[in-house]
Amino acid sequence: MTYDATSPTPPASPASPARRALLWAGLTGAAALTVTAPAQAAGRTPAGPRPETPAQALRALAAGNLRWRTYRERHPDETPAVRHALTKGQHPFAVILGCVDSRVPPELVFDQGLGDLLTVRAAGEVLDEAVLGSIAYGVLELGIPLVTVLGHQSCGAVRAAVEAERTGEPLPDHIQYLADQIRPAIDHTTEGDARVDATIDAQVRLVRSRLAAVPDLAARVAQGRLAVVGARYELTSQLVHRVD
Repeated sequence: MTYDATSPTPPASPASPARRALLWAGLTGAAALTVTAPAQAAGRTPAGPRPETPAQALRALAAGNLRWRTYRERHPDETPAVRHALTKGQHPFAVILGCVDSRVPPELVFDQGLGDLLTVRAAGEVLDEAVLGSIAYGVLELGIPLVTVLGHQSCGAVRAAVEAERTGEPLPDHIQYLADQIRPAIDHTTEGDARVDATIDAQVRLVRSRLAAVPDLAARVAQGRLAVVGARYELTSQLVHRVD
């Protein structure tokens, strides 16, 4: 079943990593078409207008990731004209809640530029009040139509949480807080590296479901004005694929 990005919520049935990759990568087809419409909103270039719907935003991210992983980056929206336009305001088209890991900068992973993404980063995508407030600002005040929770392969925060639970040894102050927040997502059906890997996906699902349940966000999802999705970045292939 192909995921319809315009639906309020993604399908509930589980999918294999390969299937999830196809679901995400499949969105690149429409995005690969040449866009000749004039630029709209501050910050966009002649490459295309700002995505206004969840489906358009998903296609823009998928197309950008395709450019990134095939070494055809455009580094859009960095021109002097764009920088000047952005002094008057911002109009990003997606919120990315990602990890602090230095190997996963959303603007590079999705080949986007200034004014395109509202990026919120916390180790292990941990969702606290500051993070939630930042996301809500993007959706409710800036009218962003897409929130993507972006986990990644070999997440150190998730590994620390899994190991702390396994050994019972406390982590340093503040880092223990991160582990405590990730602990509910720990997958106990596997062991070792497989447990870490499964927990990375489980944490994305947990955070995504918590965000989708926030009343103000849920109302927009129900209206078709917002999608809250989970995704994962593979360090080995640079592919971003859906986590449903």
